[in-house]
Amino acid sequence: MKETLLSNCERDFLLQAIAEKKRLDGRQTYDYRKMKITFGTDYGCCFVDLGKTRVMAQVSCELVAPKESRPNEGIMFFNIELSPMASPTFEQGRQSELSVKLNRQLERCLRNSKCIDTESLCVVSGEKVWKIRVDVHVLNHDGNLMDVASIAAITALCHFRRPDVSIQGDEVTVYSPEERDPIPLSIYHMPISVSFSFFQQGTYLLVDPCEREERVMDGLLMIAMNKHREICSIQSSGGIMLLKEQVMRCSKIASVKVSEITELLIKALENDKKARKEGGRCGFAESMPQERITALKFEETSVEMTDVAERASDVVQGAEAPPLMVPSPVVPVPGVGQVGLGLQNTWGLEEEEEDDEEEEAEECANRGEEGEEKVTKMEVERHKKDASREEDVVVLSDSEEEEVVVLHPETSAKTPNTAGPRSHQNGAATSKKRKKK
Repeated sequence: MKETLLSNCERDFLLQAIAEKKRLDGRQTYDYRKMKITFGTDYGCCFVDLGKTRVMAQVSCELVAPKESRPNEGIMFFNIELSPMASPTFEQGRQSELSVKLNRQLERCLRNSKCIDTESLCVVSGEKVWKIRVDVHVLNHDGNLMDVASIAAITALCHFRRPDVSIQGDEVTVYSPEERDPIPLSIYHMPISVSFSFFQQGTYLLVDPCEREERVMDGLLMIAMNKHREICSIQSSGGIMLLKEQVMRCSKIASVKVSEITELLIKALENDKKARKEGGRCGFAESMPQERITALKFEETSVEMTDVAERASDVVQGAEAPPLMVPSPVVPVPGVGQVGLGLQNTWGLEEEEEDDEEEEAEECANRGEEGEEKVTKMEVERHKKDASREEDVVVLSDSEEEEVVVLHPETSAKTPNTAGPRSHQNGAATSKKRKKK
């Protein structure tokens, strides 16, 4: 992913602020950001925070064959990883120009300066030597990666302990930390890098540039120095030409900053050593925040705890014994709810329903005989009504020959059973007469 460019307004704002000797985070020209050094659980693991920039360094070792040109010296290897977790501009599994530049500068700062005694890493001349590997992982990128990487690497090397080794004939025995105490590395001095950024062709100078300041700078000068004011390496990048006075001025500022950082580094190592010796919180456990409630505190009240056991025994003896058996609830009918422990329902709904059902059954039994008589009378009345309806019949016909005929019975029927057929016969006779006419 390509780096997002700054707009012209942002660039002009940053350059104008630098010209007025103002910085985004409120620092002065030669001020470093707040630095914090912590250690992991194992030896050789170090975390360095410089503002929002965070770097982790891990040191490991293994027995390997030495180089043919230097059979009596150990091997130092440095590796810097820029993961996308630190910045979206970093790509996974691909070395960028920045990673190669940082790796070479770190090798010049630590390996070429001979800060570590490599001859002490030899186990068997020409056969077995210790290979010290320093892996630097950038966890968050907010500018000035070189300074943070150099501080984390040298701090991790000072904190690292290699296993103890014994030689008997041709056999090489490596002891675990439980069998023998591990041995620290032999370190002569501690070189630390200090970065200076130049703006407007070297007119303005800043120490410890942040990520946005690095985007608008014209050049960068990195000076690696120890507390004895010995310059271990120096490198300039960018398209600017620096004067001798500018380089000497930067070296004087670097000597002051290196002495301050070295004191902080030594103090952090001593505190970690003291904490590990006393068995206190160290490493990852020390970095975990302690969750404590600092608000809503109440004053402590004095409580007498002298005769607590006697009072407790008196209370237990005076208490009633719990029941051995607990009555189980009984549900009278499946699907019926129950209130209480095995007691009858006091709402009275079921009793009222039962009384209503008994009254309805008695009324039906009393009305049984009267109902049969009423049924017979009702049937007779229905037959009479049907007979009367059949007498008054209106027939509608759509044929051309026949017309609408209304039938009137000549004689009334004596009984409802015989009225119907007679009326039909009379009607049929009259209709035939009209057709003949």
